[in-house]
Amino acid sequence: MEFLAASLLELITQTSVNLPPDVRAAMGTSMASETPNTQSSQALSIIATNIDMAVEDQGPICQDTGMPTFLIHTPVGVNQIELKKAVKLAVAEATKRGKLRPNSVDSITGQNSGDNLGHETPVFHFEQWEKDDIEVKLLLKGGGCENKNIQYSLPATLENIGKAGRDLEGVRKCILHAVWQAQGQGCAPGALGVCIGSDRAHGYWLAKEQLFRTLDDTNPDPVLAKLEAEIMEEANKISVGAMGFGGKASLIGCKIVAANRLPASFFVSVAYDCWAFRRLGVLLDAKSGAIKQWLYRDPERPIEKMSQESGFPLSGREVVLTAPITEAQVRELKVGDVVLIRGRVYTGRDAVHAHLMKTPPPMDLNGQIIYHCGPVMLKTGETWQVKAAGPTTSSREEPYQATIIEKYGVRAVIGKGGMGAKTSAALQQFGAVYLNGIGGAAQFYARTVQQVAGVDLMEFGIPEAMWHLDVHDFAAIVTMDSHGNSLHREVEEATGQELAALATV
Repeated sequence: MEFLAASLLELITQTSVNLPPDVRAAMGTSMASETPNTQSSQALSIIATNIDMAVEDQGPICQDTGMPTFLIHTPVGVNQIELKKAVKLAVAEATKRGKLRPNSVDSITGQNSGDNLGHETPVFHFEQWEKDDIEVKLLLKGGGCENKNIQYSLPATLENIGKAGRDLEGVRKCILHAVWQAQGQGCAPGALGVCIGSDRAHGYWLAKEQLFRTLDDTNPDPVLAKLEAEIMEEANKISVGAMGFGGKASLIGCKIVAANRLPASFFVSVAYDCWAFRRLGVLLDAKSGAIKQWLYRDPERPIEKMSQESGFPLSGREVVLTAPITEAQVRELKVGDVVLIRGRVYTGRDAVHAHLMKTPPPMDLNGQIIYHCGPVMLKTGETWQVKAAGPTTSSREEPYQATIIEKYGVRAVIGKGGMGAKTSAALQQFGAVYLNGIGGAAQFYARTVQQVAGVDLMEFGIPEAMWHLDVHDFAAIVTMDSHGNSLHREVEEATGQELAALATV
């Protein structure tokens, strides 16, 4: 199979950098429906620009390339062991080339393998079929949206929506609740794969498998087709909006399957995927490994640009922040302000925050900016390059952030999805601010990085290291200020009321 390695590498690359046409069309509909000059429309503008940049630069759409999940159909007689080896080699090579971020971490030692390989990584699902070709489908689903997967056991009582019974009405309530609970942490507008029934483990896989359907297909089961259409209409009435900023675009797809279950169990499993819905596939010649046909896309068809304008539309009222930032500067900022960051920011994710709770940072953080980001990095000689650098979900740092702000004098935190009451209290007490970047916009933000000035704590692995990035006009929105205001809290409460109203429809 002389062409197998090249074919698999091209599949992985295109899945990472090029959204399929059905997702582009759904995002285009969301952009057209959103109210102009709102925070959600600003977010969608950046998202559109980022999608275009990823194709132009052949860089990852989102820096979190997730857990590569392969669904492979093989003819009888094809050696699946050798095929699995070839896929692993292609994954490692794609990681080396910066098309995938090294995401495989040993769950016991915490060590990053550096090549996306490890025990049960990547994920494989093999099936045989009575066709002559090999079909390989790939889903790249990041950790932010993976963390918003949810499973319900009916009957249940759900926040803002009440009792959900063991019937389709109960299922409807669960799915709407799944959209609401994701808020901005799942990088809305999102897409759902849903399984009604099965057991706990298989139900989750069947839900994720639904994400291999195209967003514009019609469910062959008329009952489920009707439910999918109803969910699409009702979910967008909840008004989570892009990135959880509030707005009309909350969901771009909902795909549902029903599976038989045990009498004692009634599970509704939901796989939540973000707007950066990366899923492609190929048909391979079983003898040569050459690509015979692309699935989900036609490489001969020109790729239409998503953005109507370049990036973030500026009004002239943006506030420029350059570290070290003073408390007085922070106290002047209010929720809704747009800031442009110039100068140094330091990345810090889960490992860095846990480390700083016990150990002083390797630099003076007084007045500085921490960026919740795990970038994709490539090293040429002695020089590091940022290949992708969007924000990660900030809620994971809630146990640490208040202490770090207090101990080290951090003035600004950049991330996505907002943070909780403990961090909000620290912002008020010590004079700091939370800035929301646009999740998934990894190419947009990578282009704001003028140089990589250094790196510390590389023992945690590339995504978790503390990178020193010099940026210019890094755009973000104040969503939690030093006066106790939180856009995330406001949207969660308002959308909770909308969800409650839908419960009685």
